[in-house]
Amino acid sequence: MEIPVMVGAGLVVIGVGIGIGMIGKGAMEGIARQPEASGKIQTAMLIAAALIEGIGFAALFAV
Repeated sequence: MEIPVMVGAGLVVIGVGIGIGMIGKGAMEGIARQPEASGKIQTAMLIAAALIEGIGFAALFAV
């Protein structure tokens, strides 16, 4: 594996980690503000996290 490819793969992984972390942070803040909406918030968070992870996985194959 060449160095630029490894750097690109590392950036993809870092970006996905930051994105999922920000989604989790926002979901926890939303649940803290409106506990009665926790089911809807959690569902939306899981769907968004899965989409981000899928895009990151596809990007690793593209690199």
